[in-house]
Amino acid sequence: MGAGGARAGGYQRRNSRRRSNHGTMSDINVTPLVDVMLVLLIVFMVAAPLMTTGVPIELPKTQATQLNTPSEPITISVQADRKVFIDKTEIALGDLAAKLQALAKNGNEEQLMVRGDTNVPYGAIMEVMGVLNAAGYSKIGLVTSPAEKVPQAN
Repeated sequence: MGAGGARAGGYQRRNSRRRSNHGTMSDINVTPLVDVMLVLLIVFMVAAPLMTTGVPIELPKTQATQLNTPSEPITISVQADRKVFIDKTEIALGDLAAKLQALAKNGNEEQLMVRGDTNVPYGAIMEVMGVLNAAGYSKIGLVTSPAEKVPQAN
């Protein structure tokens, strides 16, 4: 019986070792997840500044608040030398209405944002807005930069 009991005990120990070696692993390895998330963070940090409108102009500063629009508006920029751009593409003022008709998904209900450099004469901005109004667009906004706090008059 001693040999049979030893054999049974040996078999049981060997079987218990197998179960512990091949049991389910309850730990999650998060290192690959952290690596992927860090790479994505770096990619988005580099790509985010590149996704803004790229026409260099100096916007006037105001204390107006930002409007919440449901869709991305078409941006029209006027530089200090009176060059007109739709997004990043330079366009002649006479071709502005025709180009907008081709780009506007909502027709004349498209939201337009006009960005004008601080050094552009007021008349040049009004020319652009006049062309937009004559083309039938009524949802036209002016883009400005936020100003520093100005003390209120008593």
